[in-house]
Amino acid sequence: MNKSPDIGSVLDWLMDGAQSVHAPQDVLLELCQRLTACGLPIHRAAVFVTTLHPNVAGRGFFWRDGWTEVEIGEATYDMMKSDLYLKNPIYRVFRDGQAIRRRLGDADSEIDYPILEDLKAEGVTDYLAQPLDFINGEIHAASYTTTQEGGFSDAEIEALERLRPALARIAEIYALTRTARNLLDAYLGKQAGEKVLKGQIQRGDGEDIHAVIWFCDLRNSTPLANSMSRDAFLALLNDYFECMAGAILDGGGEVLRFIGDAVLAIFPVSDDGASAAEACAKAEVAVEDAIQRMIELNRVRQGFGHPPLGYGIGLHLGDVTYGNIGTPERIEFTVIGAAANEAARIESMCKTLAVSVLASDRVVEHLGGGWQSMGEQDLRGVSEIIEVFTRDFGAEN
Repeated sequence: MNKSPDIGSVLDWLMDGAQSVHAPQDVLLELCQRLTACGLPIHRAAVFVTTLHPNVAGRGFFWRDGWTEVEIGEATYDMMKSDLYLKNPIYRVFRDGQAIRRRLGDADSEIDYPILEDLKAEGVTDYLAQPLDFINGEIHAASYTTTQEGGFSDAEIEALERLRPALARIAEIYALTRTARNLLDAYLGKQAGEKVLKGQIQRGDGEDIHAVIWFCDLRNSTPLANSMSRDAFLALLNDYFECMAGAILDGGGEVLRFIGDAVLAIFPVSDDGASAAEACAKAEVAVEDAIQRMIELNRVRQGFGHPPLGYGIGLHLGDVTYGNIGTPERIEFTVIGAAANEAARIESMCKTLAVSVLASDRVVEHLGGGWQSMGEQDLRGVSEIIEVFTRDFGAEN
């Protein structure tokens, strides 16, 4: 019987929280380096963790002998339905919670998964996939391969099994942290989510910021909703939000709220970030992007015999409070202040002035040419007279 590798120091390192590293990929990298230093003949190793994210179903971390960095891959929900996944041993581990081992160096080894053929062709002699059991009942996975003649010894398999519970705890900690960040990013936005993670969680927590405020609204949404099934109208709204919010996010803005069929967003100004001119320029580029997306969406809709969607976009620059409001039991992270209300009023003037886009003079003074004045406007509920401008981005509303 082979002597069991001395992995005591590795096990202690994991149980102490792998404190020498601070990212999941670095945990796997250092784990493999430590294990190979102990004599474990690992050729490849990977950790697979499902996650709670609107677009990403899971993540994989991959290491190979000689690598100084770990590769990270993300699996979409569609991929998790594909044969590539369903005919992979990792799927079986997730489903059944049982380890899978294949001695690929043996002449009579069972090759019952396509990936095993590739591994055997690579010279792999042994494959082990283990479940990583989380405290909440979820099952994730780790896998190891070797090219050692005869495969892993019984003692080496025993060593990997001894490591499994401690690796599962580390993986769970990072997975839960990632899930929290994913959900905060998805439901609050990256900037707001980061602030919440850093402790701004009490009602009243916040800061005064200078920002371009974006407010946009879908036209004739009530008649549309009444003329369509709920599923069809939901799909329409998602298409519309993909045009508007997608352009905002791609342009460096922060989407704060979806209010029915409206979007509230900001392009912040900060001493260590964008200047007022840069924030206004980002917002202008995002507007052009959103309009081009809407042109394409309406082209598709008209191809199916549907009428084009109308919309209005209002931009304003001002001071707002960025923080938590609500009740002690139900809090929302958003912006409040006169400038936010004024942005909504500017957008509403798009209907009156029959244009798709309006920006206040505070925004336009930081931009180049192409903006035409629509005159000074007495906005409902706003004491200040504000001059508004529009620009032809090539859209017809």
